[in-house]
Amino acid sequence: MPRPRADALRNRERIITAAREMFVESGAQVPLDEIARRAGVGNATVYRHFADRNELVREVVCSVMDRISAAAERFASEEPDAFQALRDFVHTAADERIGALCPMLSEGFDREDPDLLASRQRLERLVDALMRRARESGQLREGVAVGDLMVALSQLTRPLPGTACLNFDRFVHRHLQLFLDGLQAPARSELPGAPATLEDFRRHG
Repeated sequence: MPRPRADALRNRERIITAAREMFVESGAQVPLDEIARRAGVGNATVYRHFADRNELVREVVCSVMDRISAAAERFASEEPDAFQALRDFVHTAADERIGALCPMLSEGFDREDPDLLASRQRLERLVDALMRRARESGQLREGVAVGDLMVALSQLTRPLPGTACLNFDRFVHRHLQLFLDGLQAPARSELPGAPATLEDFRRHG
C-alpha cells in the first residue's frame, strides 16, 4: 500500500491532538465538527481518517498511553535516581490527564482491541519496571503495586463534577507530590488491605 502523504499525516496528528484537548475539556461526546474546527481541518478530513467517534477515541487513548510509555522509558534510562525517575513519570503522566480519558473506554469499547491491548500492556510493563527499580533501591515502600499508582493518577487527574472548581488543574501536581511522599520508604504506617493490581480492575471492571 502507498505510504500516506506528509500532509495527511500532519492532519491526522492535528485531529488527534485537538480531540484529546476537547475530550479532556468536555468529554467524549463533543461534536466532531468542533474537533475539526479546532484542528483546522474540514469535517470530511476527520471522517477520512476515522470512520466514527469510537475509532477516534481509541486512537486518542492509544496515543496518550504511547506518549506516557515513551516518557517512562526515557526516565528509566536517563535518571539515575530510581525514585526520582518514578516521580518524574507520575508528573508527566498527570499532564496527559489520563484520568479524564481512560473512563471513555468503558463506554462500549472492546477491552481486547489489539491496539488498545498492546498500548496498555506496554505501559503496564514499563510502570512495573519503574516501581520495581525504586523498590529494589530501598526507596519505595513495600505493599504497593502498579494498580495503586494508577488509581491515584486516575483519581487526581479526573475533573471534578460540575464547574465550580475552575482552578482544579493547579492543585494536581501538588497533591500528586503528597501522594508520592507517602510511597517512599521507610513507611510511616501499614497499609490496610491488599495491593491493587491491574488484573483486579480488568476482572471486576
